[in-house]
Amino acid sequence: MDKNKQILKKRKRRSSSVRNKLRKHSTLPRLCVQRSLKHFAVQVIDDAEGKTLASASTRDKAVKGKVSYGGNCDAAAEVGKMIAEKASAAGITAVKLDRGHNKYHGRVKAFAEAAREGGLKL
Repeated sequence: MDKNKQILKKRKRRSSSVRNKLRKHSTLPRLCVQRSLKHFAVQVIDDAEGKTLASASTRDKAVKGKVSYGGNCDAAAEVGKMIAEKASAAGITAVKLDRGHNKYHGRVKAFAEAAREGGLKL
């Protein structure tokens, strides 16, 4: 099998595994992570109402002024601090981390640790 097909197959399996675990705990909002080569973005989503409650990204002006490049662990940690502030302002204290097909490693791990330090329970 082609190497890219294997990678996509693993991503799809990992993503469905993560989402199936999250569906069991539908009472908490979902903290959805989107990672690209240059940027890092997150959203707090209430699936019952289908609304985004809070969001943060390396494209935001507040984060863009603090980091020079949005595709590293430092930028992800800044986004974690920012989403913790926005979520606490919206009255959200606990969420479920939806990392999608991303492994809990590198930028995703740095983001999660910074969000925990900001007062958000994952």
